[in-house]
Amino acid sequence: MKFNWDDNPDLNITPFVDVMLVLMSILMVTAPTMTYEEQVDLPQGTQTKEAKKLAEITIRMEASGRISLYVNGKKRDSYSTIRDFRDNFMLKSNEFNLNSTVYIDADKSLIYEKVMELLKSVKDVGFTKASLITL
Repeated sequence: MKFNWDDNPDLNITPFVDVMLVLMSILMVTAPTMTYEEQVDLPQGTQTKEAKKLAEITIRMEASGRISLYVNGKKRDSYSTIRDFRDNFMLKSNEFNLNSTVYIDADKSLIYEKVMELLKSVKDVGFTKASLITL
């Protein structure tokens, strides 16, 4: 028997395909029956606490420069100048939660600088949620 270098040998992959089909059928039959159980430690719940409603603070500045402080819609204090307001508001700020919302309602005839001075005095106390009321 003489070996011919010009012949192309054919690969017979039929046995390989047969073995793969058998392995795939075994996997398909056994996969649905496999179950995994994972232990999960859930945190224990706490008792429910009622959420405290934060005070709604409104500061009104009139055209004359008079400033009024309202807490939950009720008039609390009145000041004739911004300096009086700033000093007293700083002293009374410990009565309020600093996460409360502060609304500033200023007369439209006021100079922008005075309104920003009022806003700055509220921010200096530590209130982060201060906004201007527009009509």
